Amino acid sequence: MIVSKRNSLRLAAVTTLSVLSLGLAGTAMAATPAAVPTSATSQQAAAQAGITAKPSVTSVRAWQLFRVTGTTTGLAAGSKVTLQQKQHGTWVALPASVTTARNGSYSLGVKLGLKGLNELRIVSGNTASPVFTVTVH
Repeated sequence: MIVSKRNSLRLAAVTTLSVLSLGLAGTAMAATPAAVPTSATSQQAAAQAGITAKPSVTSVRAWQLFRVTGTTTGLAAGSKVTLQQKQHGTWVALPASVTTARNGSYSLGVKLGLKGLNELRIVSGNTASPVFTVTVH
């Protein structure tokens, strides 16, 4: 999905609400002990899963289309991968996602409007790609 100017205000409102919700969830999580996985196979599957991500450019104009491509390992074919952006120290899911092909590859069209250095990553469940950056002018 491509972020358009029309949806930028909606995205800003959703982002604000998401950040507030994450703050409240973090407070609740601090009071609750973390769950520990009991199965060794789930830990091995999480350790083997991986995502690569490579932007087609490192610098773009605001709202200029570029692509993020990569592959997944250890994830089922047809898994949904989503673009996340670091905003004020918190990872926020952007409305840009795609399902992986049979071989685990994906190609995602992206438009960004937040000017400056954008830290981005691709995620699927608990698996995330290494962080990459795109500068928006």
